[in-house]
Amino acid sequence: MARFKINLRGGAFRSVFTFTADHWRRQPFRLALIVGAVLVATLADVLTPLYSGRLVDAIAQGAAGDVVAWNAAVAAFSTLIALAFGAVVFRHIAFMGIIALTLKMMSDIAADAFHRVQRFSTDWHANSFAGSTVRKVTRGLWALDLLNDTILVALLPSLVMLVGSTLLLGWYWPLMGLIVAVGSLVYIAVTVSLTLGYVAPAASLANSWDTRLGGALADAVSCNAVVKGFGAEDREDRRLAKIVDKWRLRTDRTWVRGTWSGTAQGVTLLVLRAAVVGFTLFLWSRGQASAGDVAFVLTAFFVLQGYLRDVGMHVRNVQRSVNDMEELVDIHDQPLGIVDRPGAKPIRIGAGRIDFENVTFHYGNHRLPLYRDFSVTIPAGERVGLVGHSGSGKTTFVKLIQRLYDLNAGRIVIDGQDIAEVTQSSLRSQIAIVQQEPILFHRSLAENIAYARPGATQAEIEAAAKLASAHDFIARLPKGYGTLVGERGVKLSGGERQRVAIARAFLADAPILILDEATSSLDSESEVLIQQAMERLMVGRTTLVIAHRLSTVRALDRLLVFDAGRIAEEGSHEALIRRDGGIYRRLFERQALELTRGLM
Repeated sequence: MARFKINLRGGAFRSVFTFTADHWRRQPFRLALIVGAVLVATLADVLTPLYSGRLVDAIAQGAAGDVVAWNAAVAAFSTLIALAFGAVVFRHIAFMGIIALTLKMMSDIAADAFHRVQRFSTDWHANSFAGSTVRKVTRGLWALDLLNDTILVALLPSLVMLVGSTLLLGWYWPLMGLIVAVGSLVYIAVTVSLTLGYVAPAASLANSWDTRLGGALADAVSCNAVVKGFGAEDREDRRLAKIVDKWRLRTDRTWVRGTWSGTAQGVTLLVLRAAVVGFTLFLWSRGQASAGDVAFVLTAFFVLQGYLRDVGMHVRNVQRSVNDMEELVDIHDQPLGIVDRPGAKPIRIGAGRIDFENVTFHYGNHRLPLYRDFSVTIPAGERVGLVGHSGSGKTTFVKLIQRLYDLNAGRIVIDGQDIAEVTQSSLRSQIAIVQQEPILFHRSLAENIAYARPGATQAEIEAAAKLASAHDFIARLPKGYGTLVGERGVKLSGGERQRVAIARAFLADAPILILDEATSSLDSESEVLIQQAMERLMVGRTTLVIAHRLSTVRALDRLLVFDAGRIAEEGSHEALIRRDGGIYRRLFERQALELTRGLM
């Protein structure tokens, strides 16, 4: 725990404040305006007790008919009104400035976080809950709002008030200034040490469970169809209840620690109040302070006390903001994983020839490479099936072509261009892919189909849908192509989602096509239509088909049979099926036997 606290103080706070200061520097004029306005408004508060004391002295020195006393009272009163008016005006300027500053910062940070999350590696997304990621970003954004308010329009005025009041009181009574200065510093030290050393570690742990809670909620809600399918609502309730219990315990500990911290601050402030008021009475009893002086000291102290009391809350808010922002800052600090190299240019794919040249690749920290000195050529326009057991390297093969991972050695070349030297967006925009489990946006069907080519006309969208045998079912929907499909396309059947994804690939019209068993979710009638459409789509394109059902690859030009990251066999379906003891033949016979048993 001690080691955790040290990391929290030195690590999280430093990184969050550095992150925030970097964004402040992007708006220097607004920051200067806010600080200047806050300083002027706070100085008005510092001087208010002084003129309150002068007003009391003027009243105490003579009756209302005394011209000198009256003029002194009016002058003090006028100054008090002017100070109050100035404080209101400059605080308004500060608040308007911080609104603009904070909204610009939140917008920039949200855009940057989205930019980075979109470009994080495939592994990062596979290991992260979408709900947790969204919660980290949104919680961090609102924490930034609180942090800006606390530092710029709360803590800064408190510091100015403390210094100003101490100097002003010390000017009249040096010992009084010393008491206020020492007492205030002790109070601040107690507040900071309790907040950072006692409350913050508990708050950080509570936030981690808050993130897990958000992830668990998103996971269960997004998979609600599976929950309903297995009648598992009660089971999910119990699972979430365990996480909620942990979250409640961690949050309860944070809040209780915060309460004890607040009580300790209140006791410290009470001791300081007794010292100041007691010393003021001592000065009055010795004739060293007039009624106006007493009013000045008491007013100054109670104004200062209000600021000091708020210091505890402000420090707690800073601590809470840092805890809430640290996961957002972690997202900002994480490397993107796959990045375009300096000077990378767009790739121009024409024919679509693909060459793997002595490729070595392994995932993450895996010691043994999946591919070692792996080479293969796929001529332009060839239709190639990728076959093999699960984990043999088929899916990795197409992911490397899309540059979802960087190689450990060797290179992949398309039409003579090393894909590591070109921009990722240009590469992937010229590779159409239909996944085994298509993912759709919660947008209209037209938008989902046109995602491959945003500028496509309605006629082009409908033409692609017709080629994919999707137009008829879309036309029967009440809103047709304007129908929203639900999150991840849940409003559509599996076959309908697949046909929309295929229509998207038709519209992309890319020179390289990747099909991950694209007809696996279709009924028999649609499958025949799609197979015919796919034959047309493959013409003139380099096509890679990840085959799970071997019956779908018979008509392909060549089959690559993968085994533990190497190509164990290659050839046409007819050639491989005749190879005694071959991997492909065993796989094909096994599937044929399973199909025969299923029909019996």
